[in-house]
Amino acid sequence: MNHEQLLHNLNTPKGVVDVLLDTDAYNEIDDQFAISYAMLSPERIRVVAICAAPFHNPRSNGPEDGMERSYDEILKLLRLMDREAFAENVYRGSRTYLPDETTPVISPAAEKIVEFAKDYSPENPLYIVALGAITNVASAILLDRETMVNNTVVVWLGGHALHWKHNAEFNMKQDVAGARVLFGCGVPLVILPCQGVVSALTTTKGELTEWLSGSTPLGEYLMNNTIEEAESYAKGTAWSRCIWDVSAVAWLMNDEDRLMYSYLTAAPIPQYDHYYSLAPTRHPIRYVYGVKRDAIFTDLFRKLRG
Repeated sequence: MNHEQLLHNLNTPKGVVDVLLDTDAYNEIDDQFAISYAMLSPERIRVVAICAAPFHNPRSNGPEDGMERSYDEILKLLRLMDREAFAENVYRGSRTYLPDETTPVISPAAEKIVEFAKDYSPENPLYIVALGAITNVASAILLDRETMVNNTVVVWLGGHALHWKHNAEFNMKQDVAGARVLFGCGVPLVILPCQGVVSALTTTKGELTEWLSGSTPLGEYLMNNTIEEAESYAKGTAWSRCIWDVSAVAWLMNDEDRLMYSYLTAAPIPQYDHYYSLAPTRHPIRYVYGVKRDAIFTDLFRKLRG
C-alpha cells in the first residue's frame, strides 16, 4: 500500500463498510453493548463475522476458558437479537497469547481473518474492530502480513492515552507481543485509548433504566447485566460504569467528527514494561484523543430501544 492510500484508509469510511468484530465478549459488560451497536447499525456497518478473543481475569480460568466463555456470550447475544442464523459466522479464537513476536497462534479465528481479508483490497478494505487482547489479529498478520496490511483497517480499543502515566491497560498488557506486531507491521491502525480518552463513556443506573427498561429483550439484558455487575462492588454508592468498547464501533460512524476527535501521529512502540516509546519517524496511525459522550450514548440507546 502506498502512503497516499494509507492516509486515505486512516479516515472515517464513507457509506456502508464490511466489519469483522474480534471480542472478549465475556470479559465484562461492555463488549456486549459494542457487538449490539454494530449489529444494529446496518446503515453504516455490515458485520461479516465475529471472532472470540482470549482473556484472563476473575471471570475466567485462563485465556482459553475466557475465549470459550466469550464465544458462548456472542451466541447468547445473537439469540437475544433473533439473529441465531449468524452463528455460522462466529469463530473460536486463540487459546493462548503470542509466545513471541514471530510465532502466530493458530485458531479458526486467525485463519478466517486472513481468508476474509483476501476478498478485499486497499481501495475497499475490511474493517477489523478489535475489543480485546489483539492475539487473533496479530496472529493473522503473522500468517499473511501482506494481505493484512494491504486489505484491512484495524480499529483497536487498547492501551491508555499517550499522556497517561503508564500503559498497563487490560487489552494491551495481556499480549504485549501481539500489540508490538500490530503497531509495527504498517497496517492502517486506529487506536482508541482507554484511560484518559474513552474513559469518558460512563453511564448510570438511572440512565440505563430510563432508556432500556421495557425496551427489547436485548436492551433489558444489557441493562440488567450492567446494573448487576456495578452493584456487585458499588451498591449504595453513586456509581457510574464505563462502556468503553462502543467507541471502536462509533468511530466507523464518525462523519465530520460528530462522535469523536482524532489526529494522525507516528505509531508508538508498546514496551514490555507497559510504557510506550515514541519514534517520530514511524508510519502514521490515527489516534483518538476525545469522545463526545452524549452523542455516542444517544445513538446507542436509540438503537437498543428498537
